[in-house]
Amino acid sequence: MTDHVTHVTHPLVQHKLTLMRQKDTSTASFRQLLREISQLLAYEVTRGLPMTTRQIETPLQMMDAPVIDGKKLALVSILRAGNGLLDGVLELIPSARVGFVGLYRDEETLEPVQYYFKVPTELDDRLVIAVDPMLATGNSSVAAIDLLKNAGAKNIRFLCLLASPEGIARMKEAHPDVPIITAAIDEKLNEKGYIVPGLGDAGDRMFGTK
Repeated sequence: MTDHVTHVTHPLVQHKLTLMRQKDTSTASFRQLLREISQLLAYEVTRGLPMTTRQIETPLQMMDAPVIDGKKLALVSILRAGNGLLDGVLELIPSARVGFVGLYRDEETLEPVQYYFKVPTELDDRLVIAVDPMLATGNSSVAAIDLLKNAGAKNIRFLCLLASPEGIARMKEAHPDVPIITAAIDEKLNEKGYIVPGLGDAGDRMFGTK
């Protein structure tokens, strides 16, 4: 673990991730596990949010109680696989604003191609959490963060399930100010740019496509 990368080693996270990695895990089970693990990761990615107090009345007396300060945070899904993480995090933070970045990877060049971008207003005043299950080459993630910064975002965190050493290095080089929160740092990328040992294509496994 470094200042740039937080590796979440909680036993529940690691157990659920192992179930997700298994190739015979069904689409329905994969989707449910992703929702569960994303809530556990959301707990970590929101650590250190600014707090203030608000006067409330309990059944016994008035008190100054802690609440999250500032504008509602923004969750940004990097389509399409990011939606699996998004759903779980939203259950934990239902008031969050939501945005989408549409990128697909050119299979020849492995470079990202943008096809959609829609994000909340006033990103400069919000914590922005970008979500994508896989940080593989890092090219799509870097491109998504570029777009978010161009839209005004200043305080960004990146949440993923799996990260490769190559992807972490690419993100750190391009965006050293964006911390990465991940459930696993895998061994390497293969020649096709997939994380090994990995869990396959997260989007295909989540949506039952090939």
